[in-house]
Amino acid sequence: MKSPQQISTMSARQARKEHERLAVEIAEHDVRYHQQDAPTISDAEYDALRRRFDELEAAFPELTQQSLVAHKVGAASSEKFAKVRHVVPMLSLGNVFDVEEAGEFVARVKRFLGLPVDAPLAFTAEPKIDGLSISLRYVKGEFIQAATRGDGFEGEDVTANVRTIGEIPHQLHGPHVPDVCEVRGEIYMTHADFAALNARQAEAGEKTFANPRNSAAGSLRQLDSTITAKRTLHFFAYAWGDMSVLPADTQTGMIEKFKSFGLPVNRLTVLCHSAEDMIAHYRLIEAQRATLGYDIDGVVYKVDNLALRERLGFVSRSPRWAVAHKFPAERATTILRDIEIQVGRTGSLTPVAKLEPVTVGGVVVSNATLHNEDQIAKLDVRIGDTVELQRAGDVIPQIVSVVMEKRPAHTKTYEFPQICPACGSAAIRELDEKGVADVVRRCTGGLVCPAQAVERLKHFCSRNAMDIEGLGDKQIEFFYEKGLIKTPADIFTLEKRNEASLSKIENFEGFGKTSVRNLFAAIEARRKIPINRFIFALGIRHVGETNARRLARHFGDFDALRSTGRAATDENSEARAELNNIEGVGDVVAEAVADFFAESHNEDVLDALLTQVAPEPMEAVKNDSPVAGKTIVFTGALERMTREEAKAQAERMGAKVAGSVSKKTDLLVAGPGAGSKLTKAQELGVEVISEDEWFVRTGQN
Repeated sequence: MKSPQQISTMSARQARKEHERLAVEIAEHDVRYHQQDAPTISDAEYDALRRRFDELEAAFPELTQQSLVAHKVGAASSEKFAKVRHVVPMLSLGNVFDVEEAGEFVARVKRFLGLPVDAPLAFTAEPKIDGLSISLRYVKGEFIQAATRGDGFEGEDVTANVRTIGEIPHQLHGPHVPDVCEVRGEIYMTHADFAALNARQAEAGEKTFANPRNSAAGSLRQLDSTITAKRTLHFFAYAWGDMSVLPADTQTGMIEKFKSFGLPVNRLTVLCHSAEDMIAHYRLIEAQRATLGYDIDGVVYKVDNLALRERLGFVSRSPRWAVAHKFPAERATTILRDIEIQVGRTGSLTPVAKLEPVTVGGVVVSNATLHNEDQIAKLDVRIGDTVELQRAGDVIPQIVSVVMEKRPAHTKTYEFPQICPACGSAAIRELDEKGVADVVRRCTGGLVCPAQAVERLKHFCSRNAMDIEGLGDKQIEFFYEKGLIKTPADIFTLEKRNEASLSKIENFEGFGKTSVRNLFAAIEARRKIPINRFIFALGIRHVGETNARRLARHFGDFDALRSTGRAATDENSEARAELNNIEGVGDVVAEAVADFFAESHNEDVLDALLTQVAPEPMEAVKNDSPVAGKTIVFTGALERMTREEAKAQAERMGAKVAGSVSKKTDLLVAGPGAGSKLTKAQELGVEVISEDEWFVRTGQN
């Protein structure tokens, strides 16, 4: 029944424990949504988890990014389509949910830029289309390629399908079309076209779609483009990627250019000069939402001036210069038939409500997460209750309350299991130093728990990890039950063992020679994998995609990381200090890496795996810059840019930004008031330059 603890009253240890718990929970929901296409929470509930997570990091900066929370913006590309590497990553947006947060976004942008509170600053406001993000590449005005967002760095080549969309021109027109023009936007389906498609599907006895977004995504990912051509899809252009030259210096100017080139743009995009203007437009669009004829789930605000956007840059998984202001959730009531306990990859027990199917916002739903036993107690939800749901653009809603006047007689308070349903081991809630129980109950079975073993294998094969097409959740569960895959290395010996076996996989129900041949080809294609994906696939606690990239950039090859991880078991060692000193890593991740390599069974798994897989260096960032590959430390009061801006700038140039000076530091940029870091740099003979010299060194003066 207790409410979440006020962050202002938390100790560092309490904050770390909740941060870890949220990191795991968010990561699991990311997998369910992006990799399994089977979300168990609504957008609003997921956003609430993210918001609490961000608030913890704001209050305790040392926690920043030390988690499994990846900076994900989608899902990795499928082997069914050729892959397209985005020249400019396609990132996602941060969210705000009320007027105060929208105002704080404006204030935060001004603070970052060092602008006075009352300084004029223009923003655009545009509807947030609930569709499928797409990137269209034009060369000399001719449409040559279309790619989905994928994982933000690599997407699917859907050129043939996009050519069938009538609103997307095959040739751009006008005097100022750049030689290379990569236009980005959203492919969507109108309500009328969605209803007509589902009617045709039902009449033909085929699968119907849950909502217009799913139908648009499914239509675009058809292997046969003639199927796509039969489904009416639409497009709005609102952003860009790789451009040989920018034809305008503002967002509004770019949208006008897109329109002049022959691209469809949204007529509801306006220029705002204050937070009040932005909110007014948000309310206008919200009022028109039901009559637009297509789905939107909010309004996007963007800094209009492109030069300022370049300064603002990106943080984590989203730009600093844009944010999505989400609409309130839609609601409905239904009956809770049962509560099912799911065991996650890290042993967390998550309760899932099994519901009498109900339509919420045009989507039929039958499941909802209940988070944990405290949430069940807080709601006092019982099997048989009538519950109120809310949905905010997602298929699966959240339970927000119980309709007490409809509670059946003789219902019983739900008792959360203290035994893991997967292996029978004890499920416990860890206590902090004050005796307060963690909100998550976890199975103590560890490696003997089949739920965790299977989930770890699913994570290893998942799209943002090894990305093995054909080894989805069902296939991994099947192979695990058959005893064919118990460890990651078993995946890469499966073909050879199949050849020697009398019970061929192709003879199992649901398999065939073609599907098995394709599976083995997909496995073979992953014997060489970028080191950051390999590190992430290992499932090291607190090492999500972002920290995997940080470790990969710092060490370069896996052997270097492994040897440092082994040596880092000594908390006072240089190896532990090296891990701690990687920008964004810190104590929690360093300890997790050391603990991982300290476990003999992990070493055994790695030894077997590395005989089958060869991690390769990840793609470098701006290797031609004068500071690429160098370790930079900023100290003192910077005058021409904020500290955040300086770090972001250095990272864009391929440098490694550290938080403290060591013998591995290449350069210290010192502003007025530099103290102990400057002294240590001088003692170690590290090169020291001023802020002005930094701009000269990096060619920005």
